[in-house]
Amino acid sequence: MKQFFLHVAVYWKHILLPALVKLGFWGAGAIAVLDSSSIPVPIDAFLAVPIWNDRRHFWIYVLFAAAGSAIGGLLPYALGRAGGELFLLKRINRQRFEAIRDRFERQEFLAVMIPSMLPPPAPWKVFIFASGVFEMRIPDFLLAVFLGRAIRWFVLALLVIKLGPGAVEVVAHHALAAVLIVGVLAIAGFLWWWLRRRRAGTRTLP
Repeated sequence: MKQFFLHVAVYWKHILLPALVKLGFWGAGAIAVLDSSSIPVPIDAFLAVPIWNDRRHFWIYVLFAAAGSAIGGLLPYALGRAGGELFLLKRINRQRFEAIRDRFERQEFLAVMIPSMLPPPAPWKVFIFASGVFEMRIPDFLLAVFLGRAIRWFVLALLVIKLGPGAVEVVAHHALAAVLIVGVLAIAGFLWWWLRRRRAGTRTLP
């Protein structure tokens, strides 16, 4: 059994993925679908090569990959929507669950878009799963993932055009710092929004 999985892994890495890369824009979209839905793929590295080789059309790779990621994300989203509530209620009580749901629904678009902008090790699928659990509208979900991924890979493409395919290593080296910085900014933005809303509510009181 171990040899079988090793054979599958070798076939995937050395035959199937390179074949998808050769499909150009469509391959970028297909790899993004697989990465978001089921099989983790070092997608930044696989996007860097065709973007570098076809720099004039980098934006098409970005858009196809972003669209593929949004479509692939529908699988963990659907899993969350189908049974995620029961999964969470086995681990937290109903009051805690409803408090988390209320917070998510107030900022659901940003709660999906911001993680979609982040490179690994950001736990992207956790937020996607949560968006299904809390029944985020599918059009909003698709748009949030698409915009977040498009921003992420647009920045990556600019770095690749400027620095070459080695820019992926630069991004990976600073990935944790990027996650922390964006996380802090997201928290600061939420606190700013919450304080403004609280002040507005206080002014309306008789």
